[in-house]
Amino acid sequence: MRTSFLSFLAAVTLWTTSFSPATAQVVAPADTLHKFEKPVQLAPAASKPWYKGKLVRASIVPALLIGYGAYTFDGGGFYTNQNANRDIHRLFPTYRTKIDNFLIIAPYLELGAVALAGVESRDDRLNMGLVILKSELLMLSTVYAVKHLTRETRPDGSDNLSFPSGHTAQAFLAASIVHTEFRDKSQWYGVGAYTIATSVAALRMINTKHWQSDVFAGAGIGILSAHLAYLSHRNRWGRKPRLPEGTSFSPMWQPGAAGGMGLSFTWQPTK
Repeated sequence: MRTSFLSFLAAVTLWTTSFSPATAQVVAPADTLHKFEKPVQLAPAASKPWYKGKLVRASIVPALLIGYGAYTFDGGGFYTNQNANRDIHRLFPTYRTKIDNFLIIAPYLELGAVALAGVESRDDRLNMGLVILKSELLMLSTVYAVKHLTRETRPDGSDNLSFPSGHTAQAFLAASIVHTEFRDKSQWYGVGAYTIATSVAALRMINTKHWQSDVFAGAGIGILSAHLAYLSHRNRWGRKPRLPEGTSFSPMWQPGAAGGMGLSFTWQPTK
């Protein structure tokens, strides 16, 4: 009797353990509908087309300006340099001024005034200065080379360094710097700078110093020089140097006859 009772108790325990909700396992039915389908693979991210790159977008406006300058160079085009010069001096027959010699730096004065007013620029002062230096070198070398290659005579006959306009290139370069540095704060900073640059281009023609082809090409070269300087700059200057962990540099003063300021190098091994 005792043996039968123990056998019955073991059978009940095995039955309850096998079918309790905590330990029961549900076997999912086999998927027979999709077993022959190929697994879905995500396509790799498509690369951006070349015509949507930063260099292409930055070159569109300068290319149009330089292209029109080349198209009307040396009397070419439907509306020639001579036609433009004639119409300009019908409107301003006797007006002459030297203010264009000073307006070329006016966008830079605007840049300094806005920065001193506390408006945050895109780049810090050091990197902004490096971009300006790079763009100025690029613009000046390009203008100088093209002037001596084309040898175009000015409208007033003073020399044969008319194409392109260096004054216009300088003004539009500075305007592009102002626009890039402060366009996130307000577009009006760039509007003001480009208005000044356009005034310089107009005054160069009114003063009989340049043809229309000269100022269009000069504007394009100035804008392109600024854009190329920004695209090639990585803001690596002005950052704190990366030192190995546990090392540091600090100023140190050593009093005495041979004393002076110096840099102390300390190293502490990591545990």
